Amino acid sequence: MVLDWVLVYVGEALVLIGAIFDVIAAIGLLRFPNFFVRLHAATIGTIGGAFVPLIGVSIMSLGCGFLGPTRFFVAGGAFVTALLILFLAPAGSHLLARAAHISREAVVYPKVVDHLEEDRGGRHG
Repeated sequence: MVLDWVLVYVGEALVLIGAIFDVIAAIGLLRFPNFFVRLHAATIGTIGGAFVPLIGVSIMSLGCGFLGPTRFFVAGGAFVTALLILFLAPAGSHLLARAAHISREAVVYPKVVDHLEEDRGGRHG
């Protein structure tokens, strides 16, 4: 009985932490100057704002005895979804950043380092 309440409170804390991550990511999307840095904020919002709460929901559902055997399906579904987000969100943001860099639509000045342009034989410095 006590373990169920602990699981519920830990899950609620993780959902709250995820909400805080979402707010911070939204502020970053509004305040950051260019596409690439905004993409970083969006990825942080996805990992922190979706992965962490889904783990919280998974833990919380294990503590909810009134769900009966359904709680294991809810916990498993939330956990699998969280793992998919954990693996696919960084890969998706990397592909978006690479496509934006190749298309040269998202121009960033001043450039500090551009290893991709150096590899293609562009200007150095």
